[in-house]
Amino acid sequence: MATESFPDSSSTPGSQLPLPEGLPGKIFLNDEGLRSGWSLLIYAAFWLLIDFVAQVVMQQFIGTKIDSLSPQYLFLEEIASFASAYGAALLMTRLERRPTSVYGLPMQHAFGKFWQGVLLGLGEVTVLMALIAAFGGYSFGRLAMHGASLLGWGVFWAVVFVFVGLSEEFLFRGYVQYTLARGIGFWPAAVLLSFLFGFVHRGNPGEGIVGEANVAVTGLVFAFALRRTGNLWLAVGWHASFDFGETFLFSVPNSAVVYAQHLSTAALHGATWLTGGTVGPEGSVFSFLTLGISSLLIHLFFPAKKETSARALSGEVDSVDELGGKGQPHSF
Repeated sequence: MATESFPDSSSTPGSQLPLPEGLPGKIFLNDEGLRSGWSLLIYAAFWLLIDFVAQVVMQQFIGTKIDSLSPQYLFLEEIASFASAYGAALLMTRLERRPTSVYGLPMQHAFGKFWQGVLLGLGEVTVLMALIAAFGGYSFGRLAMHGASLLGWGVFWAVVFVFVGLSEEFLFRGYVQYTLARGIGFWPAAVLLSFLFGFVHRGNPGEGIVGEANVAVTGLVFAFALRRTGNLWLAVGWHASFDFGETFLFSVPNSAVVYAQHLSTAALHGATWLTGGTVGPEGSVFSFLTLGISSLLIHLFFPAKKETSARALSGEVDSVDELGGKGQPHSF
């Protein structure tokens, strides 16, 4: 893996002008010049440009032929979203001379962590729905599809939510998390981006304050997974399978959106604190409980590694190799 050499700040000439103090100085300037704030601005420009082109292409080819709340539209939208976020990061690797893998999606770790995340996500959503059902808030109903239709839509939704996981995790905990952490540290960056993660869900019809808070807490849990595992693959698999469980398997609202073509005629009934109301299970008080259990599982199954690895993945250096830790696992 190619790495970038970072000068020792102790060798900086004493005649250098003093750096500005405060948060703007930490984000935009250091003794090397360009810092994370400028990188983020350039990345945002690339992202907006690619996203604009992707939206123009989508409108050109599909126009109003596909409803914006249809599964097909969601699929295309998430592909475009991931292409924009990841494509902008690829352009930044040329400017910053860093391997793309440091932004959270190293291909050599894709399958193992991803499938572990799938199991954890399915486990969480199943426990959540079981708790709601135990208090009388959920009924499965009857099967709404059979045979080839069931298999086809099951596979389709699985692929869609893999792209949802890739898109949202990379956008909020990939390049931006890595780069912002260089300026203000891992956890301040994670908290800021998790609140933003919850805030952008306000646009979903039927979303509420409890649902937004749950999304923000989910962002923190996924950031914790990122720090402990060293990459985004666990969170991607977890995110994808949880959404798949809500939308298809249990056929309930996903972040206040009810999509067609789901497994059963399921229904939520009862108090909002139990079912989440229009938000769906993510607005249930039990969702915070399952997130707490999830955090405990991350802590138990993925123990913290050496501090040198934490520095590598919080943006201080590009890899543990630069710190004399060649061969050690990467972990936040």
